Amino acid sequence: MLLKHISNKLNTLSEMKTLPGYWYGKPYYSLDAYCKTTYHEKLYKIALDAGLTCPNRDGRIGSRGCIFCSAGGSGDFAVALSTAAATDISKQLQQGIQLFHEKKTGEHFIAYFQAYTNTYGPVSYLEQIYAQALNTPEVAGISIATRPDCLDAPVLSLLSKLQHQYPDKFIWVELGLQSIHEKTARYIRRGYPLPVFEDALSALHDLSIPVIVHLILGLPNENREMILQSVSYLNSLPVWGVKLQLLHVLKGTDLAVEYSKHTFDVFTIEEYIPLLAECICSLRPDIVIHRLTGDGPRDLLIAPLWSLQKRNVLNQFHKYMKETNSYQGKKIICQNHR
Repeated sequence: MLLKHISNKLNTLSEMKTLPGYWYGKPYYSLDAYCKTTYHEKLYKIALDAGLTCPNRDGRIGSRGCIFCSAGGSGDFAVALSTAAATDISKQLQQGIQLFHEKKTGEHFIAYFQAYTNTYGPVSYLEQIYAQALNTPEVAGISIATRPDCLDAPVLSLLSKLQHQYPDKFIWVELGLQSIHEKTARYIRRGYPLPVFEDALSALHDLSIPVIVHLILGLPNENREMILQSVSYLNSLPVWGVKLQLLHVLKGTDLAVEYSKHTFDVFTIEEYIPLLAECICSLRPDIVIHRLTGDGPRDLLIAPLWSLQKRNVLNQFHKYMKETNSYQGKKIICQNHR
C-alpha cells in the first residue's frame, strides 16, 4: 500500500516539476518552498534549549554522547539566556523573535526544540514546555528533535493529545538516524539498532505526525555507495522531511580526537557538492529538504573550515545542479519512465 502511495506521488510530482514556480525556482523541495506553499509565508526556526539531557549522556545508554556531539548537545545555536531563565521556553521564544525583528519576514515562527533529546524527561514537564511554545501567538508549530528510543507510549500519547488541543498548529518530530549501517552506528555510539528507528517512525506515522530524519554525510569509513544506501532507504518509508548534515568535527568531541590522529578525512567542497547532488537526485521528490549542509559554530569548528562560508557552498551547489540538469528525484523518475 505504501509503495503504491509513493508511486502515485512520484507520477504527480514529476508532472508538477514542469510547472513554472514549483519549488520556487530551486531544483529541490525545500522547507522554504513547503512553508510558502502551505502557510503563504517564510517560517524561521527559533532553536530552543529545554534543559533536558540524553540517555547517551546520563548513563542509561552511555556517558560520552555520540562521537560527533558537542557539549551543547547539538543545541549550540539555541537562544542563550541566563541560567535562571534557561528552561523558560516563553522567554527564549520572545528573545528569538526579537532577533528577527529587523528582517522582512513572515509573522510566524517554528519553535525548534533542538538541544539534547527533547522527549527524554517527565511527561508533565514535556507537556509544559511544548504548551508554552504552542501557546505563543507567533509560533506556527513546534519541531521536536529526539531519539527513536525515547518515544515511549506516554510520550506518544502526549503528542497525540497536543495535536487535538492545537489543531491549528503543527507538531513535527525529528529523528537522528545518521546512517542505516550498523557498523557506523556502533562507531558513532548511536546507541540503538535500526529496527528501533523503524518502530518509532511507524508509531509517529500512525498518529499522522510528520517525521524529519537526520542523516550525516561523510561519517568515517562510509563511502559513496553507503551514503546513497542511507538516502535511498528513506524512499521506502513514510518520511516527510530530511536533514542532510555535512560531517563537522567540533572541539571537545571524541570525533575531534580521532581526527587529530588522522584516522579519517573530511570532504573537500569539490567532493561534497557532487555527492550532495547525487543524494538529492536519489531522494523521493515529495520529501521536504530541511537542510543541505548544516552549520558548525565558528568557535568550535575544526573541520571542514570551508563550510563556514555557507552562502558560497549553497551558490556552488545550485550552480552545479543547474549545469548538470539535476533535480530532486531525478534518478527515481528516470527509472520509472524507462
